[in-house]
Amino acid sequence: MNNEFITLYPGIELCYLTFSSDSFSVQHKAMAHMIQINYCKAGQLIWEMENGNRIYLNPGDFSLHTIKVCADSVLTFPGNMYQGLTICIDLQEASGNPPELLKDNNIFETVFPEKFCRNDTPVFFAGNEQTESIFSAFYNQPEVLKLSYQKIKALELFLYLAKVESTPPSQLTAYQSEQVAVIRQIHDQLLLHMEQRITIEELSRQYLINPTTLKNAFKSVYGTSIAAHIKEHRMEQAAKMLKETDKTIAEIAQAVGYDSQSKFTAAFKAFFQVLPKDYRKSTSYLPS
Repeated sequence: MNNEFITLYPGIELCYLTFSSDSFSVQHKAMAHMIQINYCKAGQLIWEMENGNRIYLNPGDFSLHTIKVCADSVLTFPGNMYQGLTICIDLQEASGNPPELLKDNNIFETVFPEKFCRNDTPVFFAGNEQTESIFSAFYNQPEVLKLSYQKIKALELFLYLAKVESTPPSQLTAYQSEQVAVIRQIHDQLLLHMEQRITIEELSRQYLINPTTLKNAFKSVYGTSIAAHIKEHRMEQAAKMLKETDKTIAEIAQAVGYDSQSKFTAAFKAFFQVLPKDYRKSTSYLPS
């Protein structure tokens, strides 16, 4: 196991984790005023608590719980490896001397304790694009900027958690963990084949998942509906092609799943507030 500890703010510490084993036992004092946020970057984690609670984390997922919960627990790594990070928060110290930008938010005094510490049960979050943009920035930064990014992204994460409307399920079952993995497969398939119009029903049959469950689970993971999410990617890909290629607008329309140039033009105009031909002119594309 390799650990690297970084102090971000008083009472707030970041630790990068790398495990190359099949399991690891955890034993420490049960402290209800200490919160731990765990993010999975690679591999898979099954965390079994002494009281029977379990956390299942796949890449992109993260969890939050008090140190009281995991005082005596076992971490299992099905793939014999795991990479991730942990942010530890001493609520007592952090509330007494919070980061300057959070001084008026009572995040450590009331928000986190009331939201995440009442029942002493772990809370699971399926990663989405917003959370991934936060966690990914903890990695691969220039050495001279690394600590600044770590501090900023920690604050961004705290603000994200503070605005979560309702507490997610306290436990992620093995079934739910597999379901999130399936949703990510579906997401990747849709992005790889943007030229195709794949229906919910077709995906439901292919992945053996109820259509309603599919729609709800997708929104839970990615924060928006399948249609809205894929449309955004289609528009971004179309804009990229308008700027970087000499393909005709009709060809680009087909490449991002529109069988009609007029429908594509209308959708692009609604999304970017500019016609595709004018967008191309404004980006000063020069054919090679």
